[in-house]
Amino acid sequence: MSLERKDEHDHKGWMESRELSPLESIYLTTLIWLDKRLRVVDYLEILEDLYYKVNMQMPKSHTEQYNLDNKFWYWYPLYALGSFSTIAYVVAAISGALLGFYYAPAAAAADGSPTVAYDSVMLIMGQLNLGYFLRSVHRWAAQVMVAAVFLHMLRVYFTGAYKEPRELNWLIGIILISLTLVFGYTGYLLPWSQLSFWAGQIGVEMSLSIPLIGEWVAQLMFGGFTLSQSTLQRMYILHVFFLPFITTALIAVHIGIVWMQGIAEPH
Repeated sequence: MSLERKDEHDHKGWMESRELSPLESIYLTTLIWLDKRLRVVDYLEILEDLYYKVNMQMPKSHTEQYNLDNKFWYWYPLYALGSFSTIAYVVAAISGALLGFYYAPAAAAADGSPTVAYDSVMLIMGQLNLGYFLRSVHRWAAQVMVAAVFLHMLRVYFTGAYKEPRELNWLIGIILISLTLVFGYTGYLLPWSQLSFWAGQIGVEMSLSIPLIGEWVAQLMFGGFTLSQSTLQRMYILHVFFLPFITTALIAVHIGIVWMQGIAEPH
């Protein structure tokens, strides 16, 4: 007597009766293997059912309601800003990861020589093959992302895409644009140049100006009331470890909600 669990649906026989390509066979075999252990298909069916229930409750768009046959062509470039900002984020993430192989987040060397962080940036810019190009790609991708996210939020606001039932995605968008600005600020401080130093000092002064909790915020974000190795270390951890995971997760949720609800046309 075999103790192996019986395949109630005879998946193997079903696959043999079909003319499947090698790629399709590998995909289905993997899916069946995962489904037997993790009930993947059950969760996919739940998500599919949820998708159709949500979409059945969606109000008709202006194109459907007034039978305009998709004649809002002049809005289309503005509707690509979300994808454009996502692409810029991916480019910035990849180029930033490559820069991380050569960047050293140290404010000063033990022998008192110029800052290690600044020297590592100069090495990237002047001695590393294609280093100047790589840093420029990272910088421009970050700037394009900030501009695209800002314009995307304006488009959503002026076309009324933040209204019911898309309020949650609007709030997620506000969090994402805030994280984008924090990304830019923390990255601005990492070269530890004169521009970075005084930008950091402005941040400390702004933190101290917060009523009641100002000193606590300055201690948490900058490691004190003056810039030091603790400041650079905090900015590096935020920029490289903390922000990417949160931002990537929120972008995935944001895109998932758009996929379920569809694109909101101008109101």
